[in-house]
Amino acid sequence: MRKSQIMVLGTLVTALVMSSGCTRLRAHQGYIGDQTLLSSVQPGVDNKDSVQASLGRPTFVGQFDKNDWYYYARDTRQLAFAQPAATEQYVLKVRFDSAGNVASVTQTGKELISKISPEGDKTPTLGRNKSFFEDIFGNIGSVGAGTGQGSTPNSPN
Repeated sequence: MRKSQIMVLGTLVTALVMSSGCTRLRAHQGYIGDQTLLSSVQPGVDNKDSVQASLGRPTFVGQFDKNDWYYYARDTRQLAFAQPAATEQYVLKVRFDSAGNVASVTQTGKELISKISPEGDKTPTLGRNKSFFEDIFGNIGSVGAGTGQGSTPNSPN
């Protein structure tokens, strides 16, 4: 092989290795279920046992009400080191009454995803804005100056 062919081959291999880190990663989190089974849960017909027999254990149970069962699934896509972005989401909420029968079934999707964006790198505070040096040297002269809280007045003997 000639030098030029070796350089071209080396460049192609290097480009292939470097571009393989930029592939899109796909992931699935949560419940894997059949849409027919998910839509078969009916209020007034099913109970906790029949829901668990057809759908399995819930992804999680409500924190404030143990009669709320959630079946959660999310598909995400991520490019290299970026944050994963949701492509699909499915949440099935099954609410039971006190007797254990299905009271309501709610299905939601990606429309309920909210993005929280912090406001800059500083936390807004109320009050006076101090400079760096005022924070460090601000107490000089105020410690031990006079009788304030914590000092005991002279008492007669």
